[in-house]
Amino acid sequence: MIQRILIALAATLAAGAALAEYPDKPITIVVPFAAGGPTDKVARDFAEVLRKGLNNQTVLIENVGGAGGTLGAAKVAKAAPDGYTLLLFHIGMATSPALYRNLPYKTLDDFEYLGLINEVPMTLIGRPTLPANNFAELVKWIEANKGKVNLANAGLGAASHLCGLLFQQSLKVDMTTIPYKGTGPAMTDLLGGQVDVMCDQATNTAGLIESGKVKAFGVTSLKPQTAPALAKLPTLDSVGLKGFNVTVWNALYAPKGTPKAAVDKLNAALRAALKDPEFIKRQEALGAVMVTDGRLASDGHKKFLEAEIAKWGPAIKAAGQYAD
Repeated sequence: MIQRILIALAATLAAGAALAEYPDKPITIVVPFAAGGPTDKVARDFAEVLRKGLNNQTVLIENVGGAGGTLGAAKVAKAAPDGYTLLLFHIGMATSPALYRNLPYKTLDDFEYLGLINEVPMTLIGRPTLPANNFAELVKWIEANKGKVNLANAGLGAASHLCGLLFQQSLKVDMTTIPYKGTGPAMTDLLGGQVDVMCDQATNTAGLIESGKVKAFGVTSLKPQTAPALAKLPTLDSVGLKGFNVTVWNALYAPKGTPKAAVDKLNAALRAALKDPEFIKRQEALGAVMVTDGRLASDGHKKFLEAEIAKWGPAIKAAGQYAD
């Protein structure tokens, strides 16, 4: 009996010691979109500072694009719950339940919620050769070219898809929607003039706007932005699309069942990363705002996600846009 107790005690101590060493190997953050997109950019900047709170362990980025981010999310949901495979997903985490009839995971059941990272406004941009130079001219051009305007997005369920959907509804006009497997390839075609208009996160467009490589017509937040590249842009709300408000948030997840000690350490590392001066500086230059409220906590993150699902679900269903 005593021997069994000693063996059990030794096993418990060994398990505790192993967990205390977490992480002792590289961690992978799955970005469910193609490389080069706005979520990918956030993830790569974030990974650099997250590692400081994780024993300076290597944090790798793996891009698993397709199906509006659901392929990457499904991969993480099915991964070993050991804290070494994480997911960085944006607002699409909340919209996918309404968009996909056969979602390969349960959004509110298959993940541990590690906290929100930031919130980002979107921008309405156009190809560099577009005749319009401001929002009023863009609207006139769209009305004069009904049925001919191509609207790009990063795939069904992506933030660019949702923003574009709301834009069309607000103008009461249908455009030819062209989905891509990520923002990167969509942006390539916009720059090349193959598509006309696109909504995209400021983290991805600020540099392009500042350099004049795309035409910018407005930001999607209710408040004007102070980032240098965005400060001169009007809000879409102020130029005629009353109430137009789409901001993108990014958050971190782990597979359900990840040990609490690992979840707590990841959450602490996330909180520390969001206070890193260099990370803040780089993100704010792109229009992103760090999250500092209760959504940094696991329960606050989940409650927010539940509210976002309730918010976007009816709008998506009313538009009748689904995927199998």
